[in-house]
This record gives sequence, C-alpha cells and structure tokens, in this order.
Amino acid sequence: MTDAPSAFGDNTPVIIGVGQYSERVDQPGYEALSYMDLAGRSLAGAIADSGATGSVAGAIDTLAAIRAFEMSRPGKEPPFGAPNNVPGAIAKRVGANPPRQVLTTTGGQTNQKLVGEYARDIANGECQCAAIVGAEAISTVLALSAKGETPDWSEEIGGEFEDQGFGLDGMIEPALFAHGAGGAIPLYAIAENARRHALGKSLEEYRRDIGELFAPFTRVAATNPHAAAPVERSAEELATITERNRIVAEPYPRMTVARDQVNQAASIIIASVGKARELGVPEDKWVHIHSVTSATELELSERPDLAANPASIASVETALTRAGKGVEDIGFLDFYSCFAIPVFNQCDHFGLSHDDPRGLTLTGGLPFFGGAGNNYSAHAIAEAVERARSKRGSFALVGANGGWMSKYATGIYSTEPADWSANDRFEELAKADDAVARSSEPFDAATVESYTINHSKKGATAIWIGRNDAGERVVGNADLSDEATRIAFESGEPFGAKLSVSRTNKGLNLARVCS
Repeated sequence: MTDAPSAFGDNTPVIIGVGQYSERVDQPGYEALSYMDLAGRSLAGAIADSGATGSVAGAIDTLAAIRAFEMSRPGKEPPFGAPNNVPGAIAKRVGANPPRQVLTTTGGQTNQKLVGEYARDIANGECQCAAIVGAEAISTVLALSAKGETPDWSEEIGGEFEDQGFGLDGMIEPALFAHGAGGAIPLYAIAENARRHALGKSLEEYRRDIGELFAPFTRVAATNPHAAAPVERSAEELATITERNRIVAEPYPRMTVARDQVNQAASIIIASVGKARELGVPEDKWVHIHSVTSATELELSERPDLAANPASIASVETALTRAGKGVEDIGFLDFYSCFAIPVFNQCDHFGLSHDDPRGLTLTGGLPFFGGAGNNYSAHAIAEAVERARSKRGSFALVGANGGWMSKYATGIYSTEPADWSANDRFEELAKADDAVARSSEPFDAATVESYTINHSKKGATAIWIGRNDAGERVVGNADLSDEATRIAFESGEPFGAKLSVSRTNKGLNLARVCS
C-alpha cells in the first residue's frame, strides 16, 4: 500500500509524535523523578520522535495534562505537592507556552477520547497542534515515603488553565461505597463473578481462565523496557493462590489486578497536515486517525446484566464501522486490561481467543506493564503508532476504559490516510436508557445476583448486589459471622440465595442466608 496524505486537505489531523518515559526504583540510574519531570521527558521524547526540523514545542497550541491518580478525587492531595498549573508545568519543561492549557477529568478513557476531540478541532481549523501528556510517580512516592523523605514537588507556574474537574459522574455509587465496595477491585470483582456464574464455573476454574488470558500479556511485558513488572509468568502461576499471590477480592489473585505502583509517562502529539509539513515532519512519521468513539455506561448497580458492558462493545463496533473495518482486519490490538473482564467482554463479543496470534495487548497490560493511572492508554496509543509505522498499511485498535467499566473510548490508527473532510470520524454515543430501578428504601429480603469478598487490612468484607421482593436493585453486606452465610459466600456459590436483611446501627444492610 502507498501513503497518500496529500490527497486530503491541510486540516487533516495526524499523529506526528509519541513518547514514553519510565523508571523503576530497582533500576540503575534511578532518579526519583516527579510527575512533572516524567511527563516532561515523555513530551520531549514525542517531540524528538516527530523528526521535525521546525519547533514542535513552539507550535503546540493546546496541551492537555491527564489528571494523575493522586489528584483524581476531591480532597485528595499529592503528598509532595504539585504545581499550581499542571499543564503549564509540563509545557515549561519543553519550552512550550500553549495558549490553551487543560487539566483533564478522571478516567482511563480520557486520553483516547481526547485524541478524537482534538482531531475534530484540527479538522475544524480550531487547533493546529495538540499534545496529550500524562504521568504517574506512585512507586517513587511510596519508596520515598518509606524512607521518610518528603521532597517538594510544588511549583508556582502561574498563567491560566482550564480545569475540567474530576469527572466522576456515574462512577460514585454511595450505596456500594458505604458497604465496602469503594474502589475498582471489589467493583470489578462483582462484575467478574456475575460472568463466572453465567458460565457455570467454579472459582478455581475461573481463576484458571484469567491466568490463561493474562499469561500471554506477561510475555509482552517481559520484553517491554517500560514495563513495571517485566516477568513472564505461566497461567498456572497467575491462577495459583499463594502468600505472594493472595486473594485481594474474589475471584482475583493479586497478580491479576492492575498494578498502580509505577513511574511512567506517555505523550501524544497531533497536528494538522499543513502544520506537520510546515514543521518539516517526515510523512513516514504521520499516523492517521481513522475513527474515535466514546461511550458512557450505566452505573454498575443499574446495569441489566452485571457482567456485561454494552457501551464498550458499541464503542468498538462503531469505531470499526466508521473506519470501514472488521475486527479481522485489525493487525494490532490493545484492549484495556485493568482486570480480566473488560478483555473478556471484547473476546466474548468478537469471538477472540486468549491466544489470538495478534495478541490482545501492545504493552503487556495493566497488571504487568503497569496501570499508569488515567494515562495507561497513552502508552497503548504510543505502541499502536509505532506498530503502524513499522508495518505500513496495517491497522491498530486501542480500547480505553474508565471507572468500573463506566466509560469507554476506542481509536483506530494506520499510516493509510483517513479523509476528515466531513469531520465525522469522532463520535460520542448515546447512553443506554434501560437502567434497572434501584431502591433506597429499607427492605427485609433479597436474592443475590453477584458478590465479592473483599480482603483489606481491616479484614474480609462480603458485598453483594441483588433484588428485593419488588425486583428493585439493592446492595448489602453478608454476615460472615453466621456459619451458613459464611459457607455460602466463601464457597463462591451464593448466586440465587435468599437473604434475610436487617439494618445495622450505621444504616447498612446486613444479610444472612435464609435457613
């Protein structure tokens, strides 16, 4: 195939540069870099990657900083401080001063969605060169804190920037949080157990499935210089419960959940064809954006099928359709893999095997490459761009997930040109309207649909989702001090169990299996 970008107008958006930077605490030359320093180095890498003869830094008119995990919830402050203008601090490190500076919302889909938004803006002539940059330094924060060191990472940058807020709508479910499902691991585990039940598999059988899915991911991570855990592991090793691979929330062993203790950064630079030419970016560096779609899911407790994520399927299907491709036409795949179920959902729908010869990850996946906060998919996009360049004419697909399968964005990339003259290659999909009714009123009985047992420093907490006698969704805890209830939940088979429910003095729903 022959590239022919000149067939399209100067406002055609193309990715001109990508950059990744990382360090590990155990590596020689470890510098204990801050969030901003990691981000700056990845952006400098993206600028260099473009091969431009002109000043890419000077051309950037929009810079979006992906919100770091330690800045992603109200009241949560980075322990070593942060700049008073995060995008401005990153721009400063490469000598850029973009008129539009953005601190983004929370969510792992954000960077993939922004590729679509900025491509649309470029096609509209509203932007000529945009950078998307993110970084995490959680591993360094933990390492320095353990030694009692408290560096000052604050900076007085000044200037105006656009703070898009936390963007947590649809991701905070007070009833689930109150009952102990206050984070990603137990919430995904509830969805995962619903899928396990639908398949009729035991905990041991399902853990083996997860191991078989993720073993190929470890092989990719083992060869990735940016991976936080570059160790190849077998399916059996991933599935076997040991002291080191303990259960964090049923059915998940520790090694199979996203690894957030990373020091990683990644950047993407998008420009108009006209600006790319002006900057002297070689055409063999250009990667075209064939489609980007964004979708929002119902909240977990109102989804008709607790195991399903139809918004993510719609996002991928629509992206493929808009690009004029089937999944069989895609040469490179990266499905967001914070946990197994977002990958399983895509495999189930598209009939993909865990050992698909193309692989299901370009990085090694979030449990092994690392879950670089809201910025993981920038690493996947960087890898997709490099693969597309190396095999010209091929297509790469990146699926990016946010929240608890709450939001999803898909991008399809190739060196083959994409016609943006109609500016219809970025699409935001409508949210489903088939939510299950939820009850906030007291109830005395319920039937279990799914559950998890979450393990923390405070002990084990069993959380369930089910239906009351009126068919409304309700949530609660299982009373593990009751022998029959403990056996039902620890066996992994409480599905369909009838529960009698009482209220604790804190207003929580506490249930026992009916005798």
